[in-house]
Amino acid sequence: MKIFNEQHDMFRATVRAFVEKEVMPHVEEWEVAGRMPKAVFRRMGELGFLGLEYDEKYGGAGADVMMTAVLHEECARSRWTGSEALKEKYLPAICGGETMTALAVTEPGGGSDVAAIRTRAVKDGQDYVLNGAKMFITNGAMADLYFVAARVEAGTDERRHRGISMFLVERETPGFGVSRTLDKMGMRASDTAELSFSEMRVPAENLLGREGVGFYEVMRVFQRERLVAGLHAVAMAERALEDTFGGPLSDKQAVRHRLAEMATDVEAGRWLTYAGWQKYAAGEDAVREVSMVKLFTAEMVNRVAYGCVQLHGGYGYMREYAVERFARDARLMTIGGGTSEIMKDIIAKAIVR
Repeated sequence: MKIFNEQHDMFRATVRAFVEKEVMPHVEEWEVAGRMPKAVFRRMGELGFLGLEYDEKYGGAGADVMMTAVLHEECARSRWTGSEALKEKYLPAICGGETMTALAVTEPGGGSDVAAIRTRAVKDGQDYVLNGAKMFITNGAMADLYFVAARVEAGTDERRHRGISMFLVERETPGFGVSRTLDKMGMRASDTAELSFSEMRVPAENLLGREGVGFYEVMRVFQRERLVAGLHAVAMAERALEDTFGGPLSDKQAVRHRLAEMATDVEAGRWLTYAGWQKYAAGEDAVREVSMVKLFTAEMVNRVAYGCVQLHGGYGYMREYAVERFARDARLMTIGGGTSEIMKDIIAKAIVR
């Protein structure tokens, strides 16, 4: 079955060349630093990798969603709705890699429960005043622009998802603060931080979409994030297997069988993920399938990580070997973007009526 066309394949070759020449040589350096330099994002903007699906008038490429899938799949191999006015103001710099963004939804004590958001946004004249905190925010310390979820009304026990809105917040806004950067087990080249908002005034025009229905926008974003996570898991596992094949024990039947099982796992994850992307791209309700992608690939990449480290023996436990970092990085996949337990709950609700 043909998933990608010739344009996708050409774009894949371009992204892979970029990753191999401009990313992979610096991975260890960025791991130690705990972040990637902003110059990487500017370079991706120059190459047309950012804002692929946005209209060309905003600096995008007008590409389809499967082009985005190709980008994320290749980048993972490195072992690494607003108003028209807001789009015109911010999108060109975002697509050009000049403005780095961050999605600020998760809160201390909230975890995967988006409806548990406690950050408040109170309307005051032509502004909203935000107070609260966010946790585990990717690009949190380095971003220039933040998409912040806050509660404009309390909601009820039965309908906790009501009253959540999304706001666009510039880094220099008074009252915005980076409380601390977080020292993580894996994905160390990815800047992650805790944020705080204290009497932070945000212009009312920076409200994204309609007031009080931001929960649904967050969920829509999470569907794409979980599909991206599926691609990352598959690409990471595939690269780890490539690094494991051909070792001194690979002629042993027990080892060959272990490799065969892991390769089959990866291939199953790949096609499940592609199917999820296709359904999402067609505009169909894909919540169940996307959750299955996230669940299966996250668990799969951790099985592969364990197996690859085991087959490397003592060397797999050494920092100098890429498989050691892979095992640390893979651990996040069952947690970030919605835990495996949350995915199981979503799937069960979809199939048990």
